[in-house]
Amino acid sequence: MTFPAVLFRCIRFLFYLILALSACFCIVFTCLIFSAAQDLPKLPSPLSRIIEIPPTEIYGAQGEMLISLGGRESIPLSMVSSDFINAVVATEDHRFFQHHGINKLRTIKALFITLFKPGEIQGASTITQQLAKNLFFSFEQSFLRKFKELLIALQIESTCTKREILNVYINQIYFGAGAQGVEKAAQIFFGKSAADLAVGEASLLAGLPKSPTRYNPYNHYDRALNRRNTVLQRMVAVGYITEPEAANVRSTRPELYADHADGRTGSYFIDAVIHELVKKYGEEIVFHGGIKIFSTLDSKLQAAADTCLKNGLNRLDRLMGLETDDRPKPQGALVAVDTASGAVKAMIGGRDYYTSEFNRAINSHRQPGSGFKPFLYYTAMEKLGLHGASPIVDEDVTIDINGAPSWHPENFGKYHRGQIILKNALIHSVNTIAAKLVEKTGPDAVIQTAKACGIESPLENVYSVVLGTSGVTCLEMASAFAAFATGGVRHAPFLIWRIEDSFGRIIEEHLVQGEKKLDPETVFQTIDMMKSVIDRGSGRSIRDAGFTRPAAGKTGTTDNFNDAWFTGFTPSLSTSVWTGFDKRKKLETQNHAGITGGRAAAPIWADFMKEALADEPERHFRVPASIRFETASGITGCAADNNVTENVFSIPLKQNQTLCWENK
Repeated sequence: MTFPAVLFRCIRFLFYLILALSACFCIVFTCLIFSAAQDLPKLPSPLSRIIEIPPTEIYGAQGEMLISLGGRESIPLSMVSSDFINAVVATEDHRFFQHHGINKLRTIKALFITLFKPGEIQGASTITQQLAKNLFFSFEQSFLRKFKELLIALQIESTCTKREILNVYINQIYFGAGAQGVEKAAQIFFGKSAADLAVGEASLLAGLPKSPTRYNPYNHYDRALNRRNTVLQRMVAVGYITEPEAANVRSTRPELYADHADGRTGSYFIDAVIHELVKKYGEEIVFHGGIKIFSTLDSKLQAAADTCLKNGLNRLDRLMGLETDDRPKPQGALVAVDTASGAVKAMIGGRDYYTSEFNRAINSHRQPGSGFKPFLYYTAMEKLGLHGASPIVDEDVTIDINGAPSWHPENFGKYHRGQIILKNALIHSVNTIAAKLVEKTGPDAVIQTAKACGIESPLENVYSVVLGTSGVTCLEMASAFAAFATGGVRHAPFLIWRIEDSFGRIIEEHLVQGEKKLDPETVFQTIDMMKSVIDRGSGRSIRDAGFTRPAAGKTGTTDNFNDAWFTGFTPSLSTSVWTGFDKRKKLETQNHAGITGGRAAAPIWADFMKEALADEPERHFRVPASIRFETASGITGCAADNNVTENVFSIPLKQNQTLCWENK
């Protein structure tokens, strides 16, 4: 066969191949359009009805509305500064007046990323396409959804003028600080109408929608100015302003409106809910998606937590002699978790939200001190076969560590009790005995127990971890101790029961699923010790405060008195309280005596739990069927003489355990 004939056949083959591929593409594309068009939402008339979406609402556990987010103040385009319009167009979609709803280059790039980079869904982000998103309150990020948005964008462009599109867009974008739409943003940030915005103000506002929280000028002024400068650069590039004009604006620092309504929620709990939602779904959905969030918050418990924490911190101020001067005052946090589900019923992250919005309940990692010891005692009983009456000697301890200085822990009060039983050691929070136990179990085993219960903060794999030298949060402690209250069943803490879209369809729902993490018998033995901490140990201020229900818990105080804790639980509610200074500083009385968790945090816990459980019947911890009780001496661990009433303890034992075990 001659070369021209071979070449002709190759060309003909390529022609038919291209023809076939083109036909397949057309068929696939037609099917895609047909499929996508089946359930496209109807374009509203007039277009401005796109933004007629109810505000997002957050509800409490009893169905009461806690807060409404969003709401717009719509104005015509003629009442908006031309500088703002130019700034938005230059920043968001500089070819807005030239394209027909789709930026072709951006779209090709977005399709490539979506198709060839699994897990990434990229949008083309013209103003029209961003507007089209508001017809889709689906939380699914998929190629089909993006394609539907593209079709809607084409429909919008074919039926509406550019001014109509732009008018709806600037009235629906979210600027942060509760500002939905340009008019509300102008009023909140500058105390003026959108028509009166100068270039500097307009460019600052135009930069906020990219990330309203990150660029909020009330919280991050310099960051907002840097973003403004980027907007000015875009305006120069497009030709809306000259470089000298931009340089003049860059040299100014706009004055924010002092009496602004900043949109703060006033609640640490609600802030935490919003943060969780924004992280998962984005600010656009959260602030103008018209969704309904049904939270776990018990308003009665939240109010009690707020009052009890404030009152407790005021008592602490008086104890420290701080109530009448301007010196920094200690802060606090409280979290209450339902033991049966993990639902967070109350969360207070500081003494005054409007003074400091920093949520110490979930964002502050502080050393728990001896509050960490229950994880050690559970581990020691499980791994070493010990029980509450196991005798152990409180004495000077030095542990050699390879490649590091020896560890020489000291007791609070710097004295030793000699031989005592394990239960008594936890009651009095004896550090040397904790050191002996962790030397036998190893710190890693204790860390695994803590993580099984729900501690997620990094824990350093060192012996001293059992004395609470690694930072944790209040939420973690309340949730982790709840695993003891349930007999070893772990429920992850959560803030939201259910989310519905604007049509009442359920988008997300929390299903309670507990996971057995600990041995129920050993858990009960740990609870028994923790009950005695409250009844006759470092947490006895709980009883002094008038809380009489069955409860278990543990105080925590760091060596330098920087942190004072009490975390405890009843069968139904687990609560953790932390007190201390934000900038680590010793908690001490006017006589310079250190203040412990039993004195600072435990009374707050008692006051809160009295109110929180006032309407509930008294409940006792469930005793595993295989557990039996015997009376033992607090020194020897052997059966106590019937005539002895002091230093005697009731000890829960498993079937294979006996008193005075060391002598047998």
